[in-house]
Amino acid sequence: MNTTVKEIIKEAPAFAQLTDLAAERLGGKVLFATDDFFAEKENLIKPTRGIFITDKYTERGKWMDGWESRRKRTPGHDWAVIQLATSGKIKGFDIDTNFFLGNHPPHASIEAINLESSVGITDWENLSWKEILPKSHLDAGSQNFYESNSDEIFTHIRLHIYPDGGVARLRVYGEVFKDWSKVSSNESIDLVAAINGGKALACNDMFFSAMSNLIMPNRSINMGDGWETKRNRTPNNCDWVMLKLAHPGVAEKIIVDTCHFKGNYPDSCSIECCNRSDEDVMNNNVEWNELLSKQKLSADHIHEFSSEILHKQSITHIRLNIYPDGGISRLRLIGKISK
Repeated sequence: MNTTVKEIIKEAPAFAQLTDLAAERLGGKVLFATDDFFAEKENLIKPTRGIFITDKYTERGKWMDGWESRRKRTPGHDWAVIQLATSGKIKGFDIDTNFFLGNHPPHASIEAINLESSVGITDWENLSWKEILPKSHLDAGSQNFYESNSDEIFTHIRLHIYPDGGVARLRVYGEVFKDWSKVSSNESIDLVAAINGGKALACNDMFFSAMSNLIMPNRSINMGDGWETKRNRTPNNCDWVMLKLAHPGVAEKIIVDTCHFKGNYPDSCSIECCNRSDEDVMNNNVEWNELLSKQKLSADHIHEFSSEILHKQSITHIRLNIYPDGGISRLRLIGKISK
């Protein structure tokens, strides 16, 4: 890496706190790219920012952690198609060129489309794409944040780069859309899962890893793939995180998973709940009800609670409390929606 060039870090806009609808870990897929000679298209939606490994090469050239096409010697430009993990309203993008310094594309644009199914599609070019980000400048080695200019619901996007080069990561921030009219009130679902539209709203600490990891699919892959607070030396400390349910509902089972947390899991946890608006919750204009009383936790273990659930009415938000600090990898709130 050229040590005379500093990585450009930009302050993230508010929309970057929303769900990354394209994330691989949520279920997003890169379906097609015109060219990924130097670095695979699938890297675009991997977690964390791209990394750089000095002196790592492949038979095609320098190994790069992103999507990189070869130098174009013919008319045209390169593009890639990404299937979102879930349909949603796109609010903004981060086109991250981290470590792409002499080989980043100078411009990019993004189109989107809503497809019932993409199975069998081979001609991606001749679909009814809608431009939601016009051709825009990209800085090298930088997070490039842009807002979407459409509030429609989309399932796929197409990233254009002009004319060629490398992009480390693409984040597609937005709001999950789920057609709740198709969900039966007798069906048990994870009411807080990100894939259904659940959100991590706030917490008092996430020093080691992000609160949004709590509601990601599957079990965690390592200790960094969870919510972990710093060591707190205050007597009787309680760390907390507030989450919004994807849809108001009644809890039937709670799963607290401390996967990978062995010497740093919380001693115990409790959960509170309410049925209020986001504004009330964020302004602390809420009287919390006990959903799960204080329960002892174990290292690297799936804890399930059903008979212990105390609140049987419809709720909209929960607050997970951990005592005194530590890490939890996943939280599931299984229940039925309130129609």
